[in-house]
Amino acid sequence: MHPQTQEEIDYMLTVPYLSAVGSLNYLSTMTRPDISYAVGYLGRFSSNPGPRHWAAVKHLFRYLKGFMDYKLTYSGKDTSVVFDTYCDASHGDCLDSGRSTGGYLTVMGGGAIGCSSKLQPIVALSSTEAEYIVATEAAKEILWMRNILHGFGFPQHGASLLHICDCTPTWFDLLLFAFIISHRYLIVISSHDCVEPI
Repeated sequence: MHPQTQEEIDYMLTVPYLSAVGSLNYLSTMTRPDISYAVGYLGRFSSNPGPRHWAAVKHLFRYLKGFMDYKLTYSGKDTSVVFDTYCDASHGDCLDSGRSTGGYLTVMGGGAIGCSSKLQPIVALSSTEAEYIVATEAAKEILWMRNILHGFGFPQHGASLLHICDCTPTWFDLLLFAFIISHRYLIVISSHDCVEPI
């Protein structure tokens, strides 16, 4: 994927790869979280991009042009201050390091209010471990969000739900190790340690 010939190296010196990826990163952060995974992946090759990476950047710009009407919307119909968080992880999708990508999305009032998609800091030995890692990050987001809402005068009296997607073994493990969310405590198993109460 990196430039293989002198001709490819010379060509890549003429394209604004870093500027384009930076612009895409700004868009994904501000208004288009749907492209955050692709932008993160393209950003991994910033030090030595090849023609295939540049083709992927152009493809992403074409995607944005084709779906300009995609946007975050908040209808105002759902006035609940209770939020749900969804998380998921791949397993070993980075071919260079063997690390997994995990992400989560927090939804309140009918729209997304927080999201993250990033390469995990360690190599997960199983898909269940990759799910645990991203569930821990999502739990930190839940704790932070509950504290912010409490500070704004909207304390969370009910459960904050964490939905772990696509990993049946993880669900069984979490049930087995007593995944508990109550109005005063958020306890999530992460390598069988607990996040301390709110």
